[in-house]
Amino acid sequence: MTSLVDRVWYGRGRPLGWLAPLAWLYRAIGDSRRRKAWELRNEPLPVPVVVVGNITAGGTGKSPLTARLVKEMSAAGWRPVILSRGYGGKSGHYPLLVDSDSDPSAAGDEPVMLAQATGVPVVVDPQRRRGAAFALSRFLGNVLICDDGLQHYALPRDIELAVFDARRGIGNGAMIPVGPLREPVSRLSGVDFVVVNGAENEDPSGRLESFEGLEHPELFPMRLLPSSLIQVTTGHHAPLAEIAGRRVHGLAGIGNPARFFSTLRQLGAQVRETPFPDHHRYRARDLSVEPGEWLVMTAKDAVKCREFAPDNAWYLEVEAELPDCFIEAFLNRLEECSQQLTDSNQMRTDHG
Repeated sequence: MTSLVDRVWYGRGRPLGWLAPLAWLYRAIGDSRRRKAWELRNEPLPVPVVVVGNITAGGTGKSPLTARLVKEMSAAGWRPVILSRGYGGKSGHYPLLVDSDSDPSAAGDEPVMLAQATGVPVVVDPQRRRGAAFALSRFLGNVLICDDGLQHYALPRDIELAVFDARRGIGNGAMIPVGPLREPVSRLSGVDFVVVNGAENEDPSGRLESFEGLEHPELFPMRLLPSSLIQVTTGHHAPLAEIAGRRVHGLAGIGNPARFFSTLRQLGAQVRETPFPDHHRYRARDLSVEPGEWLVMTAKDAVKCREFAPDNAWYLEVEAELPDCFIEAFLNRLEECSQQLTDSNQMRTDHG
């Protein structure tokens, strides 16, 4: 399926061009939703809201970026709370407070993975404004960060980040279903930062001048670097060198499995690939191995396989590497937003 998407959406042509009327309709519906959300917008929330998302369909590296931003905010003295829709999960009630031991079938795989990776509160609710209100009512933190949700306009936001995969870019530049765009490229003029996962950058400033002809004043590269191998059943860590020369059955139920398999090969593994659809619900039969193989998956897959994974099942932990100048710019912008909210709240109190 992924190779078909790569050919149809991320190639040079537009083989689905005959679906252009549907692409026009998709854009019109999106524009209408944005206008209605703007007209019905509620008061800003009393704490800064950060939204990490993309304007293309498919995996771009949003969750690792979210985890890194949480780490940086925590180090700077903030108390972040992650908001998520919980895609792939189904709970009997919302909002749902998630931790590393939560059931991914109820909470969704990405929220559980982020709770495990960051240790901060994660709130799942398809209505993210309601999830935000829940987090604030419980005094869970003083900054909210939404993993995905650039198009979820019912949630007020102070900082927006759009993430791209460097190899895929904007694909053929067309809207869904002709191409991969959820929103037109002009949408980027309204975001605070554009981050390109896998971009090569030799500029000593740490910034990118442009990306696929797109220019933005705050354009930065990002790399996902593998940090360790972790045994799914025990949490035991093994050095990355253990995978070099080893026969591996690689599993990936993510938006861009090819990137994961490429990483395994760069580490020296001999990889037998099995891609699954994003948010795939794993069963024990999916975790087959041949004699002498290791089973290696992503962290997002691992949270769904803990109960039935074999002893030779491992997941690859990755971390987002970002320029220092980006971290500084992001934290400065966060401080500015916080001060603006404080001043605005004070003015309303004075005139109340």
